[in-house]
Amino acid sequence: MNKIASILFTVALFSTSISLNAQTGVGKAYSFDNLPKVAKTSFKADTLNIIKYGAVGDGLTLNTKSINDAVIACNKRGGGVVLIPQGLWLTGPIELKSNVNLHLQKNSILQFTKDFNQYPLVASNWEGLPQMRNQSPLWATNQQNIAITGHGIIDGAGEAWRMVKKEKLTANQWSKLLASGGVLSEDKKTWYPTEKFFNAAKMKNPGEITPDKTPEFYQSIKDFLRPNLLVFTSCKRILLEGVTFQNSAAWNIHPLMCEDLTVRNVYAKNPWYAQNGDGIDIESCKNVLIEGSTFDVGDDGICIKSGRDAAGRKRGMPTENVIIRNSTVYQAHGGFVIGSEMSGGAKNIFVYDCSFIGTDIGLRFKTTRGRGGVVEKIFVKNINMIGIIGEAILFDMYYAAVDPVPLKGEKREAPKVVILPVTEETPTFKDFYISNVTCDGAAKAVFMRGLPELSISNINLANLSIKAKEGIDIQEAKNITLHNVSLTVDEANPLINIQNGNQINFNNLKYNTAQLLFRISGDRNSAIRTSGLDATKANVKTEFLAGAEEKSLQINK
Repeated sequence: MNKIASILFTVALFSTSISLNAQTGVGKAYSFDNLPKVAKTSFKADTLNIIKYGAVGDGLTLNTKSINDAVIACNKRGGGVVLIPQGLWLTGPIELKSNVNLHLQKNSILQFTKDFNQYPLVASNWEGLPQMRNQSPLWATNQQNIAITGHGIIDGAGEAWRMVKKEKLTANQWSKLLASGGVLSEDKKTWYPTEKFFNAAKMKNPGEITPDKTPEFYQSIKDFLRPNLLVFTSCKRILLEGVTFQNSAAWNIHPLMCEDLTVRNVYAKNPWYAQNGDGIDIESCKNVLIEGSTFDVGDDGICIKSGRDAAGRKRGMPTENVIIRNSTVYQAHGGFVIGSEMSGGAKNIFVYDCSFIGTDIGLRFKTTRGRGGVVEKIFVKNINMIGIIGEAILFDMYYAAVDPVPLKGEKREAPKVVILPVTEETPTFKDFYISNVTCDGAAKAVFMRGLPELSISNINLANLSIKAKEGIDIQEAKNITLHNVSLTVDEANPLINIQNGNQINFNNLKYNTAQLLFRISGDRNSAIRTSGLDATKANVKTEFLAGAEEKSLQINK
């Protein structure tokens, strides 16, 4: 099957269409007319006010029983609306039931308590692995037709749970934090809220559920087992609309193995220093729509996951049929992210008409050896970015579970290149179609780093206009096409770096300046070609290192 036929087959398979340039086979425009369908929720108009069940909105009374009683009563009546009126409602965990819409009026705050004793330990999941956790403030399991809607605020009291790194605070903030109590690490660079948390943090994966661990052990590390703010597990037909979800102890919104999820006009908010403070993590879900929403958080903004390593592969549930549109991400480690826990795979993802402002990385696709899983058929278009701290577009198969941008004074070394056998633990990235990306400010325009034993493949980038400090870096990749790319860079030595690249095509590449145009390294390069490239603007055209041969690169105007 030739390249054009392959692209047409891929796109037709997923009910979308693509117009092709006859010469290059590169998609110039995508039609997103026939997108995945997401089933909607529907609720009876009957409304139960939590006040009638004894709730008091004074910020002091613990309303856990009153709110849950209202939800249970609503469910038994066949469903309807449970109303959170204006006021400050202190509560412990709330369990949603089928056919119930938890609705927050304007000027209502659902404040989850800082009393850890109100959160029982439960068998749950963390970063794709079975883990003991504290009960999530908002949760549901095996429910159908559920919603959280309205105009109020849901606060997870995350400051009571989270560790904090000194480098992420101002001097005044750090002093105030120390004065509040807690425990410092030996190097005085990390603050922990309690002694239990501090002791557990020194253990390796203490929350993992294993036969040798007793209830008493889990209780001894309870403070470390931070809950995600919202966890819906194996639920169908879900609506989250209009509400602010903020200040989560760990991840903010976490649908797990759910179907038919709509997230509309929500605001997910966390302090930028919030450890693991993701906005939304869609894990092993099917049929998802996220639209009109805003994310300003302490870790990844909008993230696709599907389980981790052997546990994720055993589950075997990819995240698929996802639409993300008309949304904005401010502070976050990544604007739109896939991984790194993607062992069950991800496919048929459509992202368009989104803006990323001040994120560490714009489009971030990350994994590592051991994960396995296949990420494929990812369609992205019409993305605007401003002030990206790291890379505008990043593919990295050497994810090391660290912040994407090094902290001040932090030194990192590139991973050693070692070729390993391809097994079920080898992750795969392929068949990405990204077009119409504009970025004003990034450290690097494009970074791709595959594995030497299994390259990143079939990546198509079209119509990019990126202003960045550095240009394009491609390592261990094949069948890569960049079409209509405009680079405005501060440093271009080289403008384009390729290490062991095969069938890399640059069509109509424009740039402002280059000390060195191409640096080619490695002994496994072939078929690197350009067309529509003015090489005369570069001081030096090419440099070949570490076994690279001149014949691997063809520069054509």
